[in-house]
Amino acid sequence: MTNLTEKLADAVPQGLRLSYGPPLTVDGTELVPVAIVGYGFGGGSGGNAADDEAIGSGGGGGGTSIPIGAYIGGVDGLRFRPNVIALLAVGIPFVCVTGRAISRILKAAR
Repeated sequence: MTNLTEKLADAVPQGLRLSYGPPLTVDGTELVPVAIVGYGFGGGSGGNAADDEAIGSGGGGGGTSIPIGAYIGGVDGLRFRPNVIALLAVGIPFVCVTGRAISRILKAAR
């Protein structure tokens, strides 16, 4: 399965990162879980030139992992089975934003 994971990772476009979990066996069926992973970090600093004691700084970071499905081996060979609930949770906001953008473009074009 390591070879399969490496091949899948090589096929991922830049900017989109997928995370493949370790191969599992459930009820005699082998599967590899797949998730979309994102993370970000930030920092800042501020001060007041008139008051040297008023200096501030900060930083933070965070990440998320959304399980989108699994590659499952079977009689038909290897197949991707999506996690429909997670895909809907990710897809609905995307569809809403896209629809809103298209409506604004159409209004501006009139």
